[in-house]
Amino acid sequence: MQNNIIKIHKKLESIYPPIKTSLKYESIFQLLIATILSAQCTDKIVNKTTKKLFKKYPNVSDLANADIRNVKNIIKSTGYYSLKANRIKNTSKRLKNNYNSKVPDNMEDLLTLDGVGRKTANIVLSVGFNKNVGIAVDTHVIRLSNRLKLTKNTNPEKIEIDLIKILPKELWNKFSILLILHGRNICQAKKPDCSNCVLNDLCPYAKEILKN
Repeated sequence: MQNNIIKIHKKLESIYPPIKTSLKYESIFQLLIATILSAQCTDKIVNKTTKKLFKKYPNVSDLANADIRNVKNIIKSTGYYSLKANRIKNTSKRLKNNYNSKVPDNMEDLLTLDGVGRKTANIVLSVGFNKNVGIAVDTHVIRLSNRLKLTKNTNPEKIEIDLIKILPKELWNKFSILLILHGRNICQAKKPDCSNCVLNDLCPYAKEILKN
């Protein structure tokens, strides 16, 4: 299993440029907010939204004190905008009141912030602080991990545990990003392009599709 996942990583690495995240940000705080907004939304829409949001509210204090109606209006295109507006405002308030307006650099404290689960925390820690403490698992990672038979689980936290067991720590962040990129471009949910996939010789799902 470990040899297989290394082969998968190498093949994906050969076709995608090195990238930490496609979200645009100028501070770790902005990375955190952008990642919260990215739930059930494309990075392209998030980047378009945060350009306006961060122009008006560039830092913790600004967003903590923002009029919630204005925030909702700005982030409307990201979906679930009322929930997300409350989350990013609550998170900003907590950072201001409890963390001296600084984003914490550990999983335990990050998980106390509104709208922050393990996926968001892992992204902030790996991209923002260069700390590999886990693997960010989103819908693409869930789908590809199952199609590649790297896990039998569908629960994100269980998938993270399964991947951690078979993947070298230095590849945790890279592998997650590669699966996300491949999920967007080739291994899509409804119409995966298995015939043009570099992993079709390693993927049980692709082999079954191509056989038929």
